[in-house]
Amino acid sequence: MQLIDSIVTQAASIAAVRRDIHAHPELCFEEVRTADLVAAKLTEWGIPIHRGMGTTGLVGIVHGRDGGACGRAIGLRADMDALPMQEHNRFEHASRHAGKMHACGHDGHTAMLLAAAQHFARHREFDGTVYLIFQPAEEGGGGAREMIKDGLFERFPMDAVFGMHNWPGMPVGSFAASAGPVMASSNEFRITIRGKGAHAALPHNGIDPVPVACQMVQAFQTIITRNKKPVDAGVISVTMIHTGEATNVVPSSCEIQGTVRTFTFEVLDLIERRMQEIAEHTCAAFGASCEFQFRRNYPPTVNHPAETAFAREVLAGIIGAERVLDQEPTMGAEDFAYMLQQRPGCYLFIANGDGDHRAMGHGDGPCTLHNPNYDFNDDLIPLGATFWVRLAEQWLARSHAGGERP
Repeated sequence: MQLIDSIVTQAASIAAVRRDIHAHPELCFEEVRTADLVAAKLTEWGIPIHRGMGTTGLVGIVHGRDGGACGRAIGLRADMDALPMQEHNRFEHASRHAGKMHACGHDGHTAMLLAAAQHFARHREFDGTVYLIFQPAEEGGGGAREMIKDGLFERFPMDAVFGMHNWPGMPVGSFAASAGPVMASSNEFRITIRGKGAHAALPHNGIDPVPVACQMVQAFQTIITRNKKPVDAGVISVTMIHTGEATNVVPSSCEIQGTVRTFTFEVLDLIERRMQEIAEHTCAAFGASCEFQFRRNYPPTVNHPAETAFAREVLAGIIGAERVLDQEPTMGAEDFAYMLQQRPGCYLFIANGDGDHRAMGHGDGPCTLHNPNYDFNDDLIPLGATFWVRLAEQWLARSHAGGERP
């Protein structure tokens, strides 16, 4: 494993920063303390910053030895926000704020990019510019979208953008990166069925929305099994059904909520259209009516082939080709998708291990994402930062040479 010595030397101090962020989690668009800490570190290292992108996001600007004159640029992105959940770990750096926790490793993502920034500030062994993107509100707030709305790519023109997420369960020292869809779109639906309330002993006097909901939920699965192509991925999950207040009352309404996940907009269009048709016609068949709402949140995260191949090549030079794995697509969602819609790039995964790094003082349970016993593995900081540095150096060197840009 070819790690950068200066990054390894400073890893403990960056890990301390990571643990400080973990102990003080902030939810989407509330990352004021975290952004202040990042800004203070970048300023200490002589890196100019621009704040207020997407409310609490910031961008660090590192020009190479040519002062950025060649015009080439690459963007490296880390997310900063935490999740609204209670932490169960008992180690010293556990969350100090009830109901808030870094359960997805965004504290570690920020730390890895800070470690790379510290090296860039002292070793500008490249021509061009590296933009360090510290993004807010990945967990449902669409912080990437908001930074783009605030002119991220106009103010900081870059040829490509890359993001990285830790992935529990893979052995430490490995990465995964694949071209094409790697994470799904995230969408929500809410269907309100309007019936007619009645006494439960006299159901013929009403229109019961409960059997309507049951028929509807069952019928939705035929979209997956009979309407879309079997080779296309799609998931409809009904996760909430709310109705009724008493056992002897036929309710007048019933609400169904859930999510839809797909890897393509074509499948998403099909599912949304068929769900609305099924909802409306099922209600009509029972004499009820419905209100159908479908909200599209994050689009699919789709990696660009050339940029993914380039990232894999860089990784092979650091850890060996045998440790560069293919990433199995997941139905989880990621708002880095918005950035990949605007610029070519790749979203890859760094292995977080199986939780052995929590040997002392952690709670019971697995070290998986969005779990109250999760913690980022600080051993990844020098490895992730080394990748960021080598990726930027080699990208800018290759593109600056002309002709052979990825």
